[in-house]
Amino acid sequence: MNRLTTSQGEFDLARFPENPRDPLRAWDAADEYLLNRLDGAEGSEPVRPSGTVAVVGDRWGALTTALAAHGPVQITDSYLARRATTANLARNGLDPDSVRMLSVRDTPPERVDLLLVRVPKSLALLEDQLHRLAPAVHAGTVVIGTGMVKEIHTSTLKLFERIIGPTRTSLAVKKARLIFCTPDPALPRTPSPWPYRYDLPGDVGAVSGRTVTNHAGIFCAERLDIGTRFFLKHLPARTGPDHVVDLGCGNGVVGTSAALANPDATVTFIDESYQAVASAQETFRANAAPDTEGHFLVGDAMADVPPSSVDLVLSNPPFHSHQAVTDATARNMFHGARAALRQGGELWVVGNRHLGYHTQLRRIFGNCVTVAGDPKFVVLRAVKR
Repeated sequence: MNRLTTSQGEFDLARFPENPRDPLRAWDAADEYLLNRLDGAEGSEPVRPSGTVAVVGDRWGALTTALAAHGPVQITDSYLARRATTANLARNGLDPDSVRMLSVRDTPPERVDLLLVRVPKSLALLEDQLHRLAPAVHAGTVVIGTGMVKEIHTSTLKLFERIIGPTRTSLAVKKARLIFCTPDPALPRTPSPWPYRYDLPGDVGAVSGRTVTNHAGIFCAERLDIGTRFFLKHLPARTGPDHVVDLGCGNGVVGTSAALANPDATVTFIDESYQAVASAQETFRANAAPDTEGHFLVGDAMADVPPSSVDLVLSNPPFHSHQAVTDATARNMFHGARAALRQGGELWVVGNRHLGYHTQLRRIFGNCVTVAGDPKFVVLRAVKR
């Protein structure tokens, strides 16, 4: 936990799931810069939040918590961000009901008077969200984006300019920068180009040549990433009524491959991204046999899966949390997988060779073997004894 001090007050904040040993903060200089700017820091004209305040892409609820008195609408693609926001509101004695929480899949407010955008890592997600919110802004809407300098590029500014209106940036403070955008209601509005669909190559097992659906913001939305491609070539060959989990499912191509190879299986797709789970559902429905059972869950890894209920977990774990490199997500996935697996159940993981997942898996499962490898990737198998 850490304390954010701004002109709005002091707030104790933590990421979700909370880990006292996690050195990563629940806010950064970009959040701090935006909040201070709203209050007229350094002689600038203050922005008094009024009307409908929309906070887009708040990573761990820092912005939403600090602005809770104004009844903001939070719009996020992250289940973990929503859980962190709820916990941080309660931690600071604020009413969680004061905030309206929407996912990026929900219909946005009809009118927005103050639009605050935490620039996401994915330019595609930003593009899609600006398209969805453009009809809600008007000539009097105040639009401010924020991010670290390394997150804001010329392409970022061009998106604001093309979809919302004239755009400029601030000076950098603590390696953070603000984006100021003046809405132009006369701008011609084109539809969002998302979702994007492409056909898989012909050498990736059961899903070869199949079409996958990718909503904005998911990892490698415009092509099959090379780690997943390697994984698809080495998935286990199984038959019978297995319960399979595609953990961190992205567009669902791994779980769909398992379903095509074993139509008797039940496949559960899990991701903390609402966009990812929507993508997985469309990919599965378009390709799996009609009687193959599929379930789709937005959540915190395996937290909502009953213990000892799963036969096989397949995962390509992320090793970034926004811009930070961390193995915390993978560790959480591995521990959750072990709890959810039946005796004799297996976790199959693909990862960059240098990440050393085999060490963690041996510690958690007591065993780990390398199924396949190349100079960059390894496929590992751990069995619950």
